[in-house]
Amino acid sequence: MIHARGLTREFKVKKETVTAVHGIDLDVEAGRLVAFLGPNGAGKSTTLRMLTTLLPPTSGTATVAGHDVGQNPAGVRARIGYVGQKNSAGENFLVRDELITQGRCYGLSTRDAAARADELLDLLDLVPLARRKPGTLSGGQRRRLDIALGLIHRPDLLFLDEPSTGLDPKSRADIWQHILRLRETFGTTLFLTTHYLEEADNMAERVVIIDGGKIIADGTAERLKNDLAGDHITITTSTEQEAATAARIGNGTATGTTVRLQVPNAAAALPDYLRTLDGSGIRVTTAETARPTLDDVFLALTGRSLTDDDIPA
Repeated sequence: MIHARGLTREFKVKKETVTAVHGIDLDVEAGRLVAFLGPNGAGKSTTLRMLTTLLPPTSGTATVAGHDVGQNPAGVRARIGYVGQKNSAGENFLVRDELITQGRCYGLSTRDAAARADELLDLLDLVPLARRKPGTLSGGQRRRLDIALGLIHRPDLLFLDEPSTGLDPKSRADIWQHILRLRETFGTTLFLTTHYLEEADNMAERVVIIDGGKIIADGTAERLKNDLAGDHITITTSTEQEAATAARIGNGTATGTTVRLQVPNAAAALPDYLRTLDGSGIRVTTAETARPTLDDVFLALTGRSLTDDDIPA
């Protein structure tokens, strides 16, 4: 679905050349759900715009949905859908009419566009809203309409840029229910950005992290967390002196009476660690384990948090 080699984008800023994306290599197989993460200014949106033909690469090549983004951008656009961060629908048409118009723009006949509109209205639970104008819809309803507009021409690949940003938790869960249903119904390949790390962690089959215009991590969320972050053990002791000793024993860090360790498997390591501390005369008052997050992965790679910045770019 996506094959990029050496994808680079440079900009001129006050007569100086600034490289926003540095030679990205990326392959995405058909039918996958890939989350593309990175802090603000990492090159996430620039990469997305190149892959969707909205921005030409300075160098490198990319084939998306079987077509070269530079040599055949129209062929790419015919095979992909793109749902940006902002609402796509106008304010003057009714919801169903907006979908039909979008279908006609992609070359569908009026009959086929109407049939496809009705199919998507049903799939995305928009049938009761078909005769309303987009401006009267809630945030979650408008986002579902945006997704329907991106799917009207039956694309093989759908790009979603922050699909659930700004929505309340219930609407976010609803959007994800519909996104996952797309894969079950059509086998659509989904490539999305999100600043809700738990979404990428729980929903994506693959996570790609970009920082400074370069891909710094790529794999399943579970593998990245296991390989790059590890589990966490946190204990507290009666005194700071005991905490310092406990930290040395476990190769961890102590802050006051709190000790934190990073280990491959916290559930297996904690009993042995507690027995060792007990044998050393250290009284542990509390103990807990925690699985790492994708933010821990980014912290391990870069020394800072993914959430330090406002991630949407």
